Amino acid sequence: MTESFKYAGNKGKGGELHQPASDTHPTMTTAQGCPVSDDQNSLKVGTRGPGLLEDQVLREKLFHFDHERIPERVVHARGYGAHGYFETYESLEDLTSADIFQRKGEKTPVFARFSTVAGNKGSPDLARDVRGFAVKFYTQQGNWDLVGNNIPVFFIQDAMKFPDLIHSAKAEPDRGFPQAQTAHDNFWDFISLTPESMHMVMWAMSDRAIPRSLRFMEGFGVHTFKMINAQGAEKFVKFHWKPKGGVQSVVWNEALKLNGADPDFHRRDMWQAIGQGDYPEWELGVQVFDQEFADSFEFDVFDATKLIPEEQVPVKIIGRMVLDRVVDNFFAETEQVAFCTQNIVPGLDFTPDPLLQGRNFSYLDTQVKRLGGPNFTHIPVNAPKCPMRHFQQDGHMAMNNPKGRVNYEPNSWEGAEHNPRACPAHGFKSSSESMSGDKLRYRSETFADHYSQARQFYISQTDIEQAHMQNALVFELSKVEHLAIRERMVSHLLNIDQTFAKKVGKGLGLKTMPKAAEAAQKTRQDLPVSDALSMLKNPPNTFKGRKLGILLTDGADADLFADITLALKKEGANYEVVAPTVGGVTLSNDEFIPAQQVIDGGPSVLYDAVLVLVTKDGAKQLAKIPEAKDFVSDAHAHMKFIGHTAAAMPLIKAAGLIDKIDAGWLDLESTKPKSFVKQLRNLRFWQR
Repeated sequence: MTESFKYAGNKGKGGELHQPASDTHPTMTTAQGCPVSDDQNSLKVGTRGPGLLEDQVLREKLFHFDHERIPERVVHARGYGAHGYFETYESLEDLTSADIFQRKGEKTPVFARFSTVAGNKGSPDLARDVRGFAVKFYTQQGNWDLVGNNIPVFFIQDAMKFPDLIHSAKAEPDRGFPQAQTAHDNFWDFISLTPESMHMVMWAMSDRAIPRSLRFMEGFGVHTFKMINAQGAEKFVKFHWKPKGGVQSVVWNEALKLNGADPDFHRRDMWQAIGQGDYPEWELGVQVFDQEFADSFEFDVFDATKLIPEEQVPVKIIGRMVLDRVVDNFFAETEQVAFCTQNIVPGLDFTPDPLLQGRNFSYLDTQVKRLGGPNFTHIPVNAPKCPMRHFQQDGHMAMNNPKGRVNYEPNSWEGAEHNPRACPAHGFKSSSESMSGDKLRYRSETFADHYSQARQFYISQTDIEQAHMQNALVFELSKVEHLAIRERMVSHLLNIDQTFAKKVGKGLGLKTMPKAAEAAQKTRQDLPVSDALSMLKNPPNTFKGRKLGILLTDGADADLFADITLALKKEGANYEVVAPTVGGVTLSNDEFIPAQQVIDGGPSVLYDAVLVLVTKDGAKQLAKIPEAKDFVSDAHAHMKFIGHTAAAMPLIKAAGLIDKIDAGWLDLESTKPKSFVKQLRNLRFWQR
């Protein structure tokens, strides 16, 4: 190969030199494989003349760039995904014939994608929103997509209302804002006219809608599904994902500041966790029940606005999912992955849930729109890892057409490899049910109780969680311009809990309380507290996978720093050093410690707890920096544990907190590092 073939033009537009191709850099080519001599300059007449139409390299490059974008998802556009595996704990052959659940210890490849619902691809991670929780299982009998959310219920009961719900939640069409927010008139107008949404509203206004991490949130299949064993026996199931690291959220003020400090906070957290070998892990559980329970349960099990409390039907853990590999290319995998609720395998089946039925219709349609045609299953992230054998052919971007002369069935041609047949013994069969009735557009009366489970969810929360829900509703409704909408929402809250409604009404400054909304069914007062519905009643009791922010200055105590970081390592926790400059600091033993964050770019909202490890002179210098004062004042306001020594007092005093030090401020001169890290397992000092 000659040097001119490697790179014909070594000088760019400004005369700068470009490194020629070499043994360590293969030669660039066009998409057709033609070697490229110059990727800096287009073909033109003379040195300053017009461009030439024959420049195929420029034409191809601009053509591809002009077509790089595909339509973003209408909902769940802001997403992040990773690869991993699902491990079956025990054989479930008595419950289902699904191949994935037949053999103890078998690992099945998976791809999981997490998302927000309302915002576009460029919206921030910490919007108050439902989070999508979708998992594609590449089983030996085809792909199974478990497409759910981090909340076990939904806003609506029938898919007919889904376009209206999403239209109302998205940016208002005349002005194009707000983005990734439901704090506006359209959303609350729709919700206040849709009583079935009240249970979901309670969840969406809870801290569940602002998770600390994608790794620290539950997932739910939402709908009731069926499992069918080899003998044809059927059971109903609801799917639950339980994070091994526990469930954790942020507080609202923290979420607002996180969106400014790092709008990619959840993405970065997932990327770093997998990169560090701290693989996110969830256990999959099922609530299993039969028709007799369904008939006796207080609500319709096909109503997606209802759940079954775990106290009534315990969750049986059946396996675990581990995400251990990030994507090679975000667009090719996370953006192009296509989840469809209709993708199930033998041993599973649907139920008459009208929301699920509509999703089964809609998802396939939207993938064709987004991915250009019917062959999106040829894209590697969507392709089954088991053999695909069918006679489907042609269409946009067909990669794998049938081989040989036969492309229809039945046929009389010999040969098994490229001539598949249906298999009655092992193929998918829908459950056998006897059904009859008139064709009706009708909502079952068994779906008519809209307030009882909303009340049950509210009374199951701690006082802290209830206060957060009250504040969230006041915040959201305060952004609503029309008083009638605010009053209409409060009228629904009166059917859930009168004290709750009055606190929201007071927060909105209502002069008089409205009458309670007319209810199709009276709110039940007999539903018991369900502790499983509360996050704070089920704390993780670990700091593993969390992060401590350590604010350091030159001369800080080297021994204490070493002891703290060692204790964090033993806990399985992480830390970042925040310093006055990104150049890092030199400790008391002359050890240089690089900084991951500079003080005006590493606020305390990035961390689960903070430690101020400084000298007295260092604290005095930090006291002059507004962001350093914010570092400790925000940590205090967000109920975080704050480690410190006496040397930090000038900074604490400058932040106006000298008389607010409480038991959540941990003095490292009297608290041993191991005890300090153990205390961090509580995550927040809620007593503050």
